[in-house]
Amino acid sequence: MSTAVILMNLGTPAEPTAAAVRKFLRDFLSDPRVVEIPRPLWLAILHALVLPLRPRRIAPAYAEIWGRSADGEPVEGSPLLYYTRRQAELLQEHLAGRRADITVTHAVTYGAPGLESVVERMRREGFESFIVFPLYPQYSATTTAAIYDQVAQIFRRSRDIPDISVIRDYHRHPLYIRALANSVREHRAKRGAAEKLLLSFHGIPRANINKGDPYYRQCCETAEHLAAELGLEKDRWQISFQSRFGKAEWLQPYTDRVLVEWGRGGVASVDVICPAFSADCLETLEEISVENRANFLRAGGKEYHYIPALNLRRDHIEALGAVIEERLPR
Repeated sequence: MSTAVILMNLGTPAEPTAAAVRKFLRDFLSDPRVVEIPRPLWLAILHALVLPLRPRRIAPAYAEIWGRSADGEPVEGSPLLYYTRRQAELLQEHLAGRRADITVTHAVTYGAPGLESVVERMRREGFESFIVFPLYPQYSATTTAAIYDQVAQIFRRSRDIPDISVIRDYHRHPLYIRALANSVREHRAKRGAAEKLLLSFHGIPRANINKGDPYYRQCCETAEHLAAELGLEKDRWQISFQSRFGKAEWLQPYTDRVLVEWGRGGVASVDVICPAFSADCLETLEEISVENRANFLRAGGKEYHYIPALNLRRDHIEALGAVIEERLPR
């Protein structure tokens, strides 16, 4: 029986315009998995304040990253969608000689191509077995659980449900940790080691952790495994959390505040890596590579380097392939 593997990432606006960003944010921020405050209150805030104002503010940032990668090389359109599509293509090539019964494609949680349309297409092509692979190394209800919800919704009224599974996380898989470590080693071989390595993960509200979300624990485990793989002393690295939204407390320490404190405290050089991101996107190419670089340098820092996401690295593709193969029947 042939198996379709569907790589999934968050999604992206269709183009870097306020109208397209508004549509994307409406879909994204309307998901109760993403924002858990009471629905009537949140929907009122979303439609009265967020959607009228935020798209105009962040559309220029999307325009800045549109069509480029972390190293300045051109890519097609949205970096996130480009990398997700290419990861699927490279995984197909990687697995082809090992498992002829595997076909790899891609989808996004919000935007296009959506999971339902991809599943319908693959079923028309005769696939009866599916592995949905969220490209979030660390599980959170705000990301991976939203994909579980979509899988359940797609088949809620189906009588003939295919064999389908979701890969929950791979936050400490040895090949994923090794790929992260290799990216740091290669960066250091070219530029030397900075005084500090900051491991910046995407943040979520602290309340989510209090309710049982395992994301914080898994981020810490990833960080500790990476530091051990690199042989880093405890005073050479730190974990932090970025991309907070709204006034509620999010996971701390906050990335922007850590970098300002380091700059003011005499740290001259810093390398930043974002282990929660399988592909570069707005949060890495703009928030980390541009905004937080400026924060650190303004605070007195001298040298700042962002180490790109794993993207299309060969060892990354091999790691993803290993996660998939471990899920397949022998």
